[in-house]
Order: sequence, then C-alpha cells, then structure tokens
Amino acid sequence: MYLEKSIELFTKGKKNLVGAVNSPVRAYKSVGGIPIFIKKASGSKITDVDRNEYIDFVLSYGPMILGHRNKYVDKSILRALKRGYTFGASTTGEIKLAKMVCDAFPGMDKVRFVNSGTEAVFSALRLARAYTGKDKIIKFAGCYHGHSDALLVAAGSGLATLSIPGSKGVPEDAVKNTLISEYNNIESVKKHIKKHKDIAAVIIEPVTGNMGVVLPTKEFIKELRFITKEKGILLIVDEVMTGFRSKYGGAQELLGIEGDITCLGKVIGGGFPVGAYGARNEIMQMVAPLGDMYQAGTLSGNPIAMACGIATLKELMIQRPYAKFEKTAKRLESVLLKAAKENGIDLQVNRFGSMINPFFTNEKVSNFKTAQTSDTKKFKTFFWNMIENGIFLPPSQYEAWFLSTVLSEKDLKKTENGIKASMKAVAEKHNV
Repeated sequence: MYLEKSIELFTKGKKNLVGAVNSPVRAYKSVGGIPIFIKKASGSKITDVDRNEYIDFVLSYGPMILGHRNKYVDKSILRALKRGYTFGASTTGEIKLAKMVCDAFPGMDKVRFVNSGTEAVFSALRLARAYTGKDKIIKFAGCYHGHSDALLVAAGSGLATLSIPGSKGVPEDAVKNTLISEYNNIESVKKHIKKHKDIAAVIIEPVTGNMGVVLPTKEFIKELRFITKEKGILLIVDEVMTGFRSKYGGAQELLGIEGDITCLGKVIGGGFPVGAYGARNEIMQMVAPLGDMYQAGTLSGNPIAMACGIATLKELMIQRPYAKFEKTAKRLESVLLKAAKENGIDLQVNRFGSMINPFFTNEKVSNFKTAQTSDTKKFKTFFWNMIENGIFLPPSQYEAWFLSTVLSEKDLKKTENGIKASMKAVAEKHNV
C-alpha cells in the first residue's frame, strides 16, 4: 500500500509537533506503523495525502454523523462565515441551539456551551461540587471523560492504548477526591458511598466508547440512579460520545434514567469544537452570571460552530436515521462474528445505536477488566488489513467505530468483504 507521503509528513511533523500529532491515539502506537495523514473527505469517504480512499468509520470520533460535507450543513456554515468568525459577544445561534439541545433532553432546562467535551466535564464537576458543597467524585475504571487532572486516573482510550496507568504532571492532591468504581458493579459504588459522606457526584458514560463499546446492565444503571438520588449525590451523565447517536437526544432516555447534569459534545458541533453541560434550573442557577460558580470562555458559543450544530441537528430531525443505524450495526455484527467463527478467532461484538466494535477475546466484555482481555496483536493485524481493503478504523482496540447516515449498500458490501479478508489474514498470521 502506497503511504509514502504520509511517511514524509510524519517525519517532517516530528520536528515541531509532539510525536508529529496533536492527540496521542493518532500516533498509531498500539497498531504500529505510521499515522495516516488525511487530505480531504466527502460523504462516507475519507482520502489520505497519498490519494488512498477509505470508507470512514472514525468520523472524527463521532461528530460526522451525517458524513462529510453534508450539503445543507455546508450552506449553513458558509452563510455564517460571511457574517464573521467570532465576536466575543452573544448571537442568536446560541439561543437556537440551546433550545434544540434542551428540548431533546428531559430534565435539562438550561445549557452552557463550551469548546470541548473535556471542558464540559470539568465544568460539570465544578458545578456539582458548588451545588452540593461536597468534594469527592466517583468515576468508573475505563470511562474517559477528557484530560482534566481530577479524572485522568483509571481512564480508558488513549491511556489504555499506550499502557499508561495515569499521567505525569498530575499531582496527588488533584486526584485525592476521585474514587474509582468498576463499571457494571453497583457494589463497588455502594462501598464508596458507605465509607465517604462527602461525595458530590458520580460521573459515568451511559454507554462507554473509550474502552470500546460497553453497555450497562439494566439493573446496574437503574440502581445507580436510585442510590445516587437516595443519598443526595448528583449523577453526571457524560453523553459527549453517545449524544444524538442512538436517538434524537441521549442514551439515558433509552436506558430509562435521567441524570442531574448532562455533558455533550461531538454531534452537537457537527465537526466544529463544541461541548456543553446542562441541567435543571435549580442546578444551573449556580453558574455565573446567575450564581457563584465561575466558568467562562472567549470562543464559547462561536457563531460558526453554532450554525454547524443547528444544521446538523435539523438534518437529524428530518432524517431520523436511528432505525437504519440499528439495522446496519446488526448487519456488521453478524458479519464480524461469522467471519471470526469461520477462521477460528475468538471475538465479541458490542454495539449501541450507531456505535459498534469487536473485541478479540472469548470473554463477554462488560467492564474495563474484561475489555483488557482482548488480543491487541490480533487487532493490529486486523486494523492494517482493513486499511489495505479501504476501510478506515480507529487505530485502537479500545475505540468505538461510528456509523454515518450516508453509508451506501456498496459501502457496506465493501466493508463486509474487507472484514472477511482481514479475519482470514488474522488467522493466517497468528496461526489460529
């Protein structure tokens, strides 16, 4: 496969960029080789600098739910660009998108836009502490909520990919109020609650995407909501990844729960840097300028980003692609499992809405511990063979694949053939 220009750019990039990348997973360390540099994208396809074209299942890790360069979204962005890039002042777009987001999430009366999921989450933690007057937070091993100090412990995604247990530069004092529980294990939560009386919030990905796609059991998620309410602990639901990907709104509604604070990102920006946190009035009244919890951002509510987000959500309201996503994900799951079985490969496939990924293990994946039983060497072989077959996947066993509304029947057949060929290559290389 011709990747000479990517190799050249990787070499050049190392001079002035850290590892030639601006986010660690892009470095391809867990799958080996050099990172692929992208030149352009359109519809369901993404094209690298060497003119190799791929069907895109990364979709910028989620936001490109309509595919790349949707015509309606493009027009909305161009109209906004002609009016100016940023003003450091309020615009009507912020009000429009705020109403759309609040209408989509029961229990959300007000929202504050920020510039990333990380910013949304650390702001939500500050808000929870301000509202409750308590300090401690419970998070779950393998759930990734951005790179803020207090949550960069037992995180999934890049940390799992690079085998880094935590991060240098995070002082002990920054994580002393962070308690770790096991996903899908309510007893691990109860243990902390029994021991500590100053817990402000529990934060959770309702369906994880950074240790791979892992779903909560009904019993676990319902009891988590019950016990947090009973003890006066806020439940922060991090829907940065799941928001608008399983329904028009959030995964929590499908799971039968309602968080106290919801964090969003990805799809609500449609490809631009947007994050948000929202809650009912009594909680959001704590945020400046209404209350004493300070949080600000010069580029928050950027008019171009708001235009893109509004257009993306409007298109989703028109298309209502969620039944189609379910059908497509089920089809890919079937092909993955069948191809693995035919080649004697242990494989589990987890999916939720438009998120799916295979785990190279014979264990049912229900938490970070079981996710880590995956054979990453087999995934590495699978990944590069999929690339050679024109399928662009996240370069990590522990990242979700994302579906877009523009996947065609031709795209799916090519993906199926790529899966079959790649599973065969895994079996041959690893003597299965």
